[in-house]
Amino acid sequence: MKTLKVIGQEKIGKIKFTGIEGGFGEGKKAILAKDAALIHSQSVGNINRIVNNNRKWFEDGVDVIDLLNASDAFRDFAKNQGLITNNRVQNIYLFSERGYSMLVKFMSDEKATQIYKQLLDNYFNMRVAIKENKPMIVNQERLKIMKDNSATRKANMLYKIAMATESSSSKENLLAKAAEVLTGEMTIPVMKQKEYSAKDIAEELNTTANMVGRIANKLGLKAKQPGHNKYGRWANSKSKYSDKEVPQWLYTDAGMKAVKKELEK
Repeated sequence: MKTLKVIGQEKIGKIKFTGIEGGFGEGKKAILAKDAALIHSQSVGNINRIVNNNRKWFEDGVDVIDLLNASDAFRDFAKNQGLITNNRVQNIYLFSERGYSMLVKFMSDEKATQIYKQLLDNYFNMRVAIKENKPMIVNQERLKIMKDNSATRKANMLYKIAMATESSSSKENLLAKAAEVLTGEMTIPVMKQKEYSAKDIAEELNTTANMVGRIANKLGLKAKQPGHNKYGRWANSKSKYSDKEVPQWLYTDAGMKAVKKELEK
C-alpha cells in the first residue's frame, strides 16, 4: 500500500490548500478533489461528477484514488483529515499530477488551464527549498536542478505553442508532450467527440426537443446517471429557471443517428 502524508499548507494566489505526498508513489505529490474544487471555484460535487462522467479515462492508482473505497488505510486517512462529513459521501477523490491534468482538460475553460499552469509551476514541480544551515549544493545536485529548469522551460514553450494553435488535435498532442517533458510519463490525448443537446438535434432534424427525448427514452439510449455510452453522456448544466445545476443528456453522433433513424420510420 502506498502511504499518504500531509506535507503542510500550500498556496496558489490567495488560496491555501493541503499539500499531500504519496498514494501514487514515494515523493509524488497529489491533490484532493475538495482542494481542486476550492482552487477552481467549483463545488466538490461538480468535481466528482466530472470524474464519474468520464470515469473510463481515469485509471485507478495512476490518475485517481477514491480514498473512501480503496482500502482501510486510505479510508482512515480520509477520516483523520475530516473528509468523511456524513454517510451520504460516496467518493473522496485524490488526484495525481496526471489525473489532475485530465480533470482540467474535462473542465475545458481558459481559467482552468491558467490555474493548472500555476499548480504545475508552484506545486507539482516545486523543489524543496534549501535551508540556510545546509551545506552548499554539490555539483551533481546543481546539474540536476539545471536539467529540471531546462525541462520546465521546454514544457512552457510547448504549452505556449499549444495555446496558439487552432487545431484541437495538435493542441492536445502538444499539451500531452509538455506533460511528458515535466513528468517523464506519456499521456494519451483525449480526443473529444462532438456532442449535441436535445435542442441541437431537434433543430437539425426539424422536430422538437421533447420528441428527441421521448425517442431516446423509447430506444433506451441514455445510460444510468452518472454514466455514459456510445450514444452520449450525462453532464450538468444551469437550469433556465434558476442557478441550480441539472443533469442533461448530451448526444454523440451515434445518438443523433439513432434518433434520426427512428424519426424516419
